[in-house]
Amino acid sequence: MRAVIYDVYGPPDVLRLVDLPKPIPRAGELLVAIRATSATTGDARMRAFDIPAPFRIPGRLMLGWPKPRNPILGFEFAGDVEAVGDRVEQFKPGDRVYGCKIYGNYADYRTIAERDAIVKMPDELAYADAAALPFGALTALHFLRKGKVRAGQSVLIVGASGCVGAYGIQVAKHLGATVTAVCSGANAEFVRALGADHVLDYTKQDYTSSGSYDAILETVGATSFKACRRILKRGGFFLNVVLSTSDLLAALSPFKDGRRIVTGSYTTTKADLSELNQLVLAGAIKPVIDSRYTLEQIREAHARVDTKRKRGTVIVTV
Repeated sequence: MRAVIYDVYGPPDVLRLVDLPKPIPRAGELLVAIRATSATTGDARMRAFDIPAPFRIPGRLMLGWPKPRNPILGFEFAGDVEAVGDRVEQFKPGDRVYGCKIYGNYADYRTIAERDAIVKMPDELAYADAAALPFGALTALHFLRKGKVRAGQSVLIVGASGCVGAYGIQVAKHLGATVTAVCSGANAEFVRALGADHVLDYTKQDYTSSGSYDAILETVGATSFKACRRILKRGGFFLNVVLSTSDLLAALSPFKDGRRIVTGSYTTTKADLSELNQLVLAGAIKPVIDSRYTLEQIREAHARVDTKRKRGTVIVTV
């Protein structure tokens, strides 16, 4: 089978297409023929070893030293079940499925345990649509729920035109919040079309003095709790998707006047994906695709992510 690997950390050019043996599912596993995956900011950061300085040593231990431990990247996937191992009960060959599991999706095939984050695709979704959903939509859903966002509240989304931001707008509106989107002026109509009530152009306006919010969703690492503290209501949540040293330290400080910081990683479950299916079927969330590349164009896909100008998900068709 074809697969994209990386042997060293670095720019998109370190990615290369090779031939590898086709995997065989073991007991409790599925063999999925992948039709679409994506290039996420997480994939790009692992490829480049773009890790905040205080976390570089544990990052090396986790990702691999002196070279990547897991050479095949790719977080989310959509495809068809080609075969199942013994004791698989919920899936059969021919099922259209999608899900997420860190590593292994830049390939023609992957195996995945039935208990992992994989579900059947709604008939209404194409493969590319399904592959565009998990990373952005579930990240937004996780953080906004941690921030206890509910009807009648106000939410500021920094990086609103990016992958997590684009889904953050939709999730926050589904939860009943009023959304103020921070992006460049060129993306203003794009975020309005997703449901943003107000738009702030960060190239012309200082959004850190723009009003008062119950929650701030920071999706791109552009600001910090300290910079946004004055516009966050007491009892409000600063939701930092991008792990930062300053916000980890700020979270330990008792001098926040009741304001709370949420950051760090989370684990996607099968139940999360099932809920995402329901949100999609209800029309609350729609896939947002920035651009499409083939597996042979994986370097170009990662280069697009590295521009930090993508709108939604960068899809890689397999």
